[in-house]
Amino acid sequence: MDGAINIQGLSKKYAGSDKFALENLTLSVHPGEVYGFLGPNGAGKSTTIRTLLNFIQPTSGTAQILGLDIVTDSVAIKKSVGYLAGDAVLYPKLTGREFLSYMGDLQPPKHAGYVNELAKRFQAELNMKLRDLSKGNRQKIGLIQAFMHEPAVLVLDEPTSGLDPLMQEEFFKLVRESKARGASIFFSSHNLAEIQKTCDRVGFIRQGKLIAEQVVAEVAATAARTFDITFADVPTRAELRSIAGAKVEMSSPSQATIHLSGDLAPMFRVLARHKVLGINQRELDLEQEFLHFYKGESK
Repeated sequence: MDGAINIQGLSKKYAGSDKFALENLTLSVHPGEVYGFLGPNGAGKSTTIRTLLNFIQPTSGTAQILGLDIVTDSVAIKKSVGYLAGDAVLYPKLTGREFLSYMGDLQPPKHAGYVNELAKRFQAELNMKLRDLSKGNRQKIGLIQAFMHEPAVLVLDEPTSGLDPLMQEEFFKLVRESKARGASIFFSSHNLAEIQKTCDRVGFIRQGKLIAEQVVAEVAATAARTFDITFADVPTRAELRSIAGAKVEMSSPSQATIHLSGDLAPMFRVLARHKVLGINQRELDLEQEFLHFYKGESK
């Protein structure tokens, strides 16, 4: 198997429960791939990550990270993995600098000065005790420790939780840089927008089961595009609705919004028969394409 992460039939049932928190999960994350693990709260995302890192034992199934078994080779795996927990509890009496120094002894950074570079990028407060930091500032310290040794695999549970928009963008940039050097990133989220920005593929989990996988670029290629068009004349609705793959909304007799899936040529053939004063394509929003996976599921 050539995946950085390979999961086969992984299941987890907690003691005293008659339901699986994770049931028969099978997926792979390729080298240099960013894989988003998307689902509502309680869907099984954190259970998957905790099982992968052998913090809890699987009920059945197997998984490998970098070709090593997650149970029997757990210690060796951790040398090459950067990890951020979704509910990370850092050593409260240590300062950020002391914590990162301690973690650096466990997983030494490959490049001197990289920790300070990350701290500067995330505007991290290193001299305060961790117990005195806000959730967002603790999250920055957690992200720095996950990335600072430039691991081959990153496993991140809700990594942008508590970050302001500027720091979220810095995280997205760091993910792209890690991918460029060949790292594989597996991160859980319930945020559709950040999946759209960062991921090559996305898996949807609901009630402990993987219900679908999508290549983000393919979703973008097949998603409906939206055009706002202003005419100098007044086209008939029937003419616009004859466009293959189009859904048409008329805000006035001379203004139309066209939602179009597939080939654009039929629309432009109709537009060529009219004088068009303006045409604006709205920015593609993949959230609408993904939302149907959540139907019937509370968040």
